[in-house]
Amino acid sequence: MTDVIGAPADVLQTLFHSDQGGHEQVVLCQDRATGLKAVIAIHSTALGPALGGTRFYPYATEAEAVADALNLARGMSYKNAMAGLDHGGGKAVIIGDPERDKTEELLLAYGRMVASLGGRYVTACDVGTYVADMDVVARECRWTTGRSPENGGAGDSSVLTAFGVYQGMRASAQHLWGDPSLRGRKVGIAGVGKVGHHLVKHLMDEGAEVVITDVRADAVQRIVDQYPARVTAVTDTEELIRVEGLDIYAPCALGGALNDDSVPVLTAKVVCGAANNQLAHPGVEKDIADRGILYAPDYVVNAGGVIQVADELHGFDFDRCKAKAAKIFDTTLAIFARAKEDGIPPAAAADRIAEQRMAEARGSRAAH
Repeated sequence: MTDVIGAPADVLQTLFHSDQGGHEQVVLCQDRATGLKAVIAIHSTALGPALGGTRFYPYATEAEAVADALNLARGMSYKNAMAGLDHGGGKAVIIGDPERDKTEELLLAYGRMVASLGGRYVTACDVGTYVADMDVVARECRWTTGRSPENGGAGDSSVLTAFGVYQGMRASAQHLWGDPSLRGRKVGIAGVGKVGHHLVKHLMDEGAEVVITDVRADAVQRIVDQYPARVTAVTDTEELIRVEGLDIYAPCALGGALNDDSVPVLTAKVVCGAANNQLAHPGVEKDIADRGILYAPDYVVNAGGVIQVADELHGFDFDRCKAKAAKIFDTTLAIFARAKEDGIPPAAAADRIAEQRMAEARGSRAAH
């Protein structure tokens, strides 16, 4: 059985009947003239307009694209709640190869689709989209963030995303070793693109030992050239997670990095990275905890970017944003404390705190 776009019926099952669903709205967008095929998923507007980036990716099937949009939108609800933002969660995906299919006309058509939602969804950059793309989208849609400074935006949000992940690492070190310093710690980073290369700089500045990998050889080479004799490169993630003496593993590419294959062989004591949806399936967080590995919830530590783009809606101020992103250190410590108090993994503790904030907002709205 399939629905109208050829997606298996289990997508609708997920949306309406599973714990992973509960989304308020899912919009399928198509503009045949430009080749646009996109999915906009709004998980929650309890705290305010849904905010989340636009991913441009060559999904194998439309079903995969819908499933990714649903997962990412749900994650944004939790991320925005934990970041203390007055925004719900949403996410959009454009189906296609950004290197081949992205055109100005397609982005303008996409902007019109977002605009048609009347502000229920605010978009920004994500994998496969950049500041220049958001400038184009903004020509058709006022609810666009992640724009260039020349067009009233804040520019590259990966700067503060990396800063927030760095704060999460410091909090993890404080919790586990009693000292937030990362000097001398061995950190493995999988993915040194948009966010990862900024994270490398923070770690280099503090005197950490860094091991990197990336599917793109040029991304690795850029880092090795920048820090000769200070950074070690390995072939792939499978090799990275087995590096002897690794203190921290930072997944900074696509999701699902923590799975039934990777968790049993992880050598790191801490997992703290920028990638979204690192847990491949429910239950992985328990497997991580059972191995004595401390997991800093991804949507908590990678919230620096969304803090930045949310601020753009109110007249961007970098220092104000950096101060908010610095609080990721305290938020991460609070999650570890709640996890210990409740006897649950940190991922579950973060979910409880986020869900409490969203429930209180819904209750307050209903009271009025």
